[in-house]
Amino acid sequence: MTDFTTEVVKRLTNKDSLMELFRKEMEKGINEVIQLELTGFLGYEKYAIKGHHSGNSRNGCYQRTAENLERTIILMYSKGMTTREIAELIEKMYGQYYTPQTVSNITKVTQKQVEKFHNRPIASRYSVIYGDATMLNLRRDSVAKEAVHILAGITPEGQKEILDYRIYPEEASENYYEMLMDLKRRGLKEVLLFVTDGLTGLQEACLKAFPKASYQRCWVHVSRTVMKRVRVHDRKDVMEDLKAVYQAADEKQAQKNLKDFLDKHSPKYPKLKKLLEQTPSLFTFYRFPKAIRRSIYTTNLIESLNKKLKRSTKRKEQFPNEAAMERYLYTVFNQYNSKFSQRVHKGFGKVTAEILELFDVVYNN
Repeated sequence: MTDFTTEVVKRLTNKDSLMELFRKEMEKGINEVIQLELTGFLGYEKYAIKGHHSGNSRNGCYQRTAENLERTIILMYSKGMTTREIAELIEKMYGQYYTPQTVSNITKVTQKQVEKFHNRPIASRYSVIYGDATMLNLRRDSVAKEAVHILAGITPEGQKEILDYRIYPEEASENYYEMLMDLKRRGLKEVLLFVTDGLTGLQEACLKAFPKASYQRCWVHVSRTVMKRVRVHDRKDVMEDLKAVYQAADEKQAQKNLKDFLDKHSPKYPKLKKLLEQTPSLFTFYRFPKAIRRSIYTTNLIESLNKKLKRSTKRKEQFPNEAAMERYLYTVFNQYNSKFSQRVHKGFGKVTAEILELFDVVYNN
């Protein structure tokens, strides 16, 4: 990100502050940009001159100003503002009408970047890949919620990124399998662990794509399922006891705590015994270094991102088409990857050598 873009991100939660930043950074050239309706979107490329007599070229200071405006509008769009709200904000600032359609055209600058995102090369190894989906409103013939499938990964060195996202009418294990096979095409060869919810067939789909990998069922989703099966006034006690299961010091203690949990609560709620005893891959995370266990027994890494998506899309109410949703998701996930590309996820920096040894054990023996 440029310094200007970084400052915009900081101020996006405060419209007054954002307006002041606009004035400071773009006052000299903004009126020209508005009057020309961002000429780059009206039929000629950057640096080209439209018409024999116009003399308007997208270069120098004007070029930089236009690009700043484009970049800022895309950022505002990715934060959940509608094209109409963005147009109204700019009109309020400068007293000139900036059509929602033109704002929409600016967001379309990301269309080529969407395809690049879906096809970019990725690392050959990921310590863990998380899979989850969230439902967003999309208009086709009518408006309905559709499933945005997300795959996020953490490298052996601890860098995390959104590997891919895809829009499907419904969440299904076959969709994740298709996405994983596409990741193979893009360079992925080895995965140590998958962490997902309990979607039917998802464990099988992950291990079909990467047979040598391990699988962990998300404990947050397990806990939610348990909570639905007990009365409200019992939930606090039940959930505290369940927490002792997946936060035990080691797998042996976890197994003991699970037995104690069932001995205590299954007489009153007999379905809990069947549920937990038949849920596979509850304790796989104990095979991994202690420093990263809290990061790999849930899909919280994606869940927090899903909550952000829900909040930021409330204003939009619905996406008018799949391409618009694609562009929006790209801006969010691309910013996420830029933000975390140089950060090490909690605990992973301490155990990189151990993780690399696990890869050798799993894939070289």
